[in-house]
Amino acid sequence: MTIEISDRALVRFLERTGAAELAPLKCAIAASLERAELAAARAGLSDFAVVVDGLRYLVRDGVLVNVLDSRVKLGPR
Repeated sequence: MTIEISDRALVRFLERTGAAELAPLKCAIAASLERAELAAARAGLSDFAVVVDGLRYLVRDGVLVNVLDSRVKLGPR
């Protein structure tokens, strides 16, 4: 029997064991989304999606909630 490791469990393992520093990654992602956040704020939006380098970043109320392959079609909310 082989135990499958979920992505969420892997991230938690990396975070809690210190095997990977997640804070610098979070800062880098936030910095890369800064222009999109400013544009959304100017348009009066708190929820937005932006595609960068083939990835679709979904932001809701100032929180990055998901990162998807940009080829994935989004359904209605």
